[in-house]
Amino acid sequence: MADQHLIPLPVVIGPTGSGKSHLSLYIARALGTEIVNCDSLQVYRGFDIGTAKVPPAEREDVPHHLIDIVEPAELFTAGDYARAAEAAIREISGRGRVPLLVGGTGFYLRGLLMGLSPGPARDDILRARLQQRELKRPGSLHRILARLDPPSGARIHPNDKNKTMRALEVRLLDGAPLSNMFERGRDALSGFHPIKIGLDPPREQLYARLNQRALEMFQPGGLADEVRRLLFAGVPPDAKPFEALGYKQALKVVQGHIDVEQALESTQLETRRYAKRQLTWFRKEQGVHWIEGFGDDPQVQAETLAILQRSCAF
Repeated sequence: MADQHLIPLPVVIGPTGSGKSHLSLYIARALGTEIVNCDSLQVYRGFDIGTAKVPPAEREDVPHHLIDIVEPAELFTAGDYARAAEAAIREISGRGRVPLLVGGTGFYLRGLLMGLSPGPARDDILRARLQQRELKRPGSLHRILARLDPPSGARIHPNDKNKTMRALEVRLLDGAPLSNMFERGRDALSGFHPIKIGLDPPREQLYARLNQRALEMFQPGGLADEVRRLLFAGVPPDAKPFEALGYKQALKVVQGHIDVEQALESTQLETRRYAKRQLTWFRKEQGVHWIEGFGDDPQVQAETLAILQRSCAF
């Protein structure tokens, strides 16, 4: 049993496409919770289709927090998220409501719950040297990271240059892996008892859903058109959200570097791989109630409610 003095904090995690949004909306309507986003891309304004945001009309009766709070060109770190999420959670709880944390960004979740060490400051001279090396030997920085900090190398995709650069910067300047930041973390979320629900749908069915979702995203009027609107509105093509799966492929389509078929195939492949990495990360989370199935499955929803009602005394 959790300490009775701790406030229950329901958490829904799982890979992309597993139905976290469906399940969270069901929980919120059944138990009166308020949803706190834990997705690193849904914080950005204007990036809707590729992040699978729930349309405003479908969530208007359920309060949502930390969605559309950052301009696309703004820097928003895991530390920024942890501070914003803690403030939202405490504000919701202070009104006598129950916050429901939902998302698939494991690094953000762990940083919030366990705290993060600030790590060394950005070193522009070191970064310039590392960038030169990457230009001469593409992929070399991620290979170095995988050797010096295997957990971070496994977690960070080789195409994510920003995260690779930061992880390598921390390792070289601090002498300790970025993955140790949690062990040295400060300002962990206190006063709350997380009740973690993990969605674990059958792998082949998940992949089929992800393939179909990508296909729908690349239909006329979809993701490529959203990217065109963002660029026309002044969002720079090197904005961080454009590095995300789907967006980087759609950006290449808009720029004329690849066609839609190539973009779709690449997005489907990389999204399946990303889902696998998410599951690997979340498997290391402690105290997760794993449920086989998707979040839109009535049986999964009923099982989730039973767990939360036992744990939270709703």
